[in-house]
Amino acid sequence: MPVRQVAPHSFYVEGVLAESSRANQGFMSNAGFVVTPAGVVVFDALGSPALAERLLEIIRARTDQPIRRVIISHYHADHFYGIPALRAAGAEIWARTEARAYLNSDAAQRRLAERRKSLGPWLGEHFTLPLPDRWLSADESFTLGGVSFQLQRVGPAHAPEDLVMRVEPDGVLYSGDVLYAGRVPFIGEADAGHWLQALDRLRQIPAHVMVPGHGPASFHPADDLGLTARYLRFLRGEMARAVADFLPFEQAYARTDWTPFAQLPTFEIANRANAYNVYLQMEQDALQP
Repeated sequence: MPVRQVAPHSFYVEGVLAESSRANQGFMSNAGFVVTPAGVVVFDALGSPALAERLLEIIRARTDQPIRRVIISHYHADHFYGIPALRAAGAEIWARTEARAYLNSDAAQRRLAERRKSLGPWLGEHFTLPLPDRWLSADESFTLGGVSFQLQRVGPAHAPEDLVMRVEPDGVLYSGDVLYAGRVPFIGEADAGHWLQALDRLRQIPAHVMVPGHGPASFHPADDLGLTARYLRFLRGEMARAVADFLPFEQAYARTDWTPFAQLPTFEIANRANAYNVYLQMEQDALQP
């Protein structure tokens, strides 16, 4: 579990650029932590209690300060399944209210069943979907040990609740999955148009360093935001053109020149599903009066 320090108080652990598997034990997303003289704030909880235990070891190697809070960017399995281990360490868990819809959905139960099969030994026999201790319904700021934290919802984008955390005086922004660095994003059921709007909101938040939900930290945030935006705009443009031409999806996918993105990690895994979801969105948009 490689750990990177990006500013005096701010760190993150960097997951592999791949999909979750037994081989990587589900360690395919990032989690951040901010060390202050009055305690530690963690951003995201990783994909299992076992991974979160390892994260705690890494934090303990750097400070004896207690884990005060865990901020969950969004309720996808690779970002919140580690909550039980962090809660057991004394942390209070904060998440946005929009995540309630996912927790009560069939999709959440299907993902849990899949993770029990693929990551069972690292989830634990009695794992259930963990709730936060506090639901946030508005943006919020707080100060801990002289370090300032600003929590802002920029979603809906990758998820309805997408929450980011800005840390000052470090000038660090933890973006969650609104930003994917160096890889093709996973769109799922997200609206790519809303995601592009969220990227515009992200650009307005001043930061010297941006720590994404996946991939290495960006010391030139505009460049990595541009890559994600270009990919989403490309998908929307190509799939909208296909819908306008009344092309079936398979033909649309075959005629598209994917060269600008084909060498990115996870392209083979994620791109076809991304394109199909955006194709369906463009069909729905075309039907609107």
